[in-house]
Amino acid sequence: MTMPSCPKFILLLPVLGLLIGHIHCEDEEKIKLEVTHVPSVCTQKSKRGDLVNAHYDGYLAKDLSKFYCSRKEKDGHPKWFVLGVGQVIKGLDMAMLDMCPGEKRKVIIPPSLGYGKKGYDKIPPDATLIFEIELLAISKGPRSVEAFHQIDLNSDQFLSKDEISHYLTEEFKKDGKKRDPSVHGRILTDIFQKNDHDSDGLISAHEYNVYKHDEL
Repeated sequence: MTMPSCPKFILLLPVLGLLIGHIHCEDEEKIKLEVTHVPSVCTQKSKRGDLVNAHYDGYLAKDLSKFYCSRKEKDGHPKWFVLGVGQVIKGLDMAMLDMCPGEKRKVIIPPSLGYGKKGYDKIPPDATLIFEIELLAISKGPRSVEAFHQIDLNSDQFLSKDEISHYLTEEFKKDGKKRDPSVHGRILTDIFQKNDHDSDGLISAHEYNVYKHDEL
């Protein structure tokens, strides 16, 4: 079947064949994953906590109608988000683990790992979703254990907004790509909303440590 072209409407998501397999999550739900392209050279693979840059198109499985197209929204900018921490639906977080830059995948996501019984905007309740994903770049994310020590410029085991903002600025400079200035602010706001549990304007090592590692 041929996928339809990108629609004109924009869905504001908090976001997004040779090898076929399944990825399991804790409650035994599954996504169906197909790797459609693997680059000849792969020097790193995506992991939880990485800041990833990707294009992804979303379809409703029932009729293949496209509800989201990153190549059309805001002049086709790919999306930056932190992988595995809930900035996108759980099915996408799962589907994009262990990807190489340049790799392409197709994933079928059940409702429980998408928008569930409530749905969202153009997505009806209990909808099975299909995403076509192309990973463009991987950076050490602002939530990895290694990055904490880079961000914590004064080594006080607390991260301020200024420290995290500086880190994001430096990371974005590395790829030299132009992007919507609002991306920086959205990521910064999201980090504090999800991690500053006591709302004191600082993220402690304990609050930041989504991995529960002993390094922090």
